[in-house]
Order: sequence, then structure tokens, then C-alpha cells
Amino acid sequence: MDSYSEKDREFLINLARMTIQSKNKEGIILDSEAQSINSSLKEKRGAFVTLNKNGNLRGCIGYILPMLPLYQTVIENSYNAAFKDPRFAPVTMEELKDIKIEISILTLPKKVQYNGGDDLLAKLNPNKDGVIIKKGFYSATFLPQVWEQLPKREDFLSHLCAKAGLEPNQWQKGDLDVEVYNAIILEE
Repeated sequence: MDSYSEKDREFLINLARMTIQSKNKEGIILDSEAQSINSSLKEKRGAFVTLNKNGNLRGCIGYILPMLPLYQTVIENSYNAAFKDPRFAPVTMEELKDIKIEISILTLPKKVQYNGGDDLLAKLNPNKDGVIIKKGFYSATFLPQVWEQLPKREDFLSHLCAKAGLEPNQWQKGDLDVEVYNAIILEE
């Protein structure tokens, strides 16, 4: 998995905070500034931006597959996590001082071949794997950090199925498409 220098990590976190402070995802980085950005931050990467306020989720938006250069992905998802997450009211400038920013830079997902629920449980790596499930039009993902709240594989998958709009025990039936990915976590 790629690694990022301390300078790159600091740049991305500061970029996320500047985007939220400006309430603007356009023009945060001028074309002249973009030329000086480290090449690893220009690689297309999937990423999520998570906002936590006093230890509680305050917004989380991202995409798994690489669509934009990483720095642009951070700008877009920072803005969307702060102002477009439908689960929360938009972040106010007054509360921004209490918000901690976390960026999850993702690897490409890999399909998990499994035979039934027990085999699926055995193939998951808690605290390492982000998991995507799909069945028909239903799908959901949990970032690797969700293992901290749901450390038991069975609970993790049941909650993920419920998030997707499926029956919580759907994972036991062996008919889900499952993919896993890893993440580099940057946090304040």
C-alpha cells in the first residue's frame, strides 16, 4: 500500500479544513498551485472524508473507486461531508473548531470468493478490511474503522446488511457480492 509523507498528510488535512472553512469546493487550489502538488497526491484514488464532533460522527462522504486526483477527491468529499451528508444539518462555522477530520485513502476493492456465511466470516480481516456488499440494487460499505464499533464479524456484517436495506442475516445466505479494500487513515 502507498505511503504518504508527513508533509503530504498535513497538506491533505489542511486542504480538507480549508475547503470546509471556505464553504467552497471550487478554486481552493489555483492552477498555478496545482503544479507544485506532490505527484502522489495527483494520482486518482478513492477516498472518504469523515468528520467527528466530540467523538461522534458529524458527516462522512466519499467514493470507493478512483475518479479524481487524490487532492481533488479530498476537496470534493470534505465539502460534501460538511454540507451535503443527508444524515446531518450542514456544519456551521461555530462548530468547526470542535470537528476532527479523518481522511481514508482506499485501495482498489477485491472480490471475495466464499461459500456460505461461515466461510465469509473466516475471510474477513477485522480492523484491516473495508467491506462492500451488493445484492441487486442494494449495496453498502463500511470503512475499516467501523470495526472499532463492531468488532465481532457477525455484528459487522449484520449492521452492514441493514445499512444496505437488506435483512440483517442476509450475509448468512451466501448470495451477496462481497469486496474488500484497505485504507490509509490520515487524521488530525
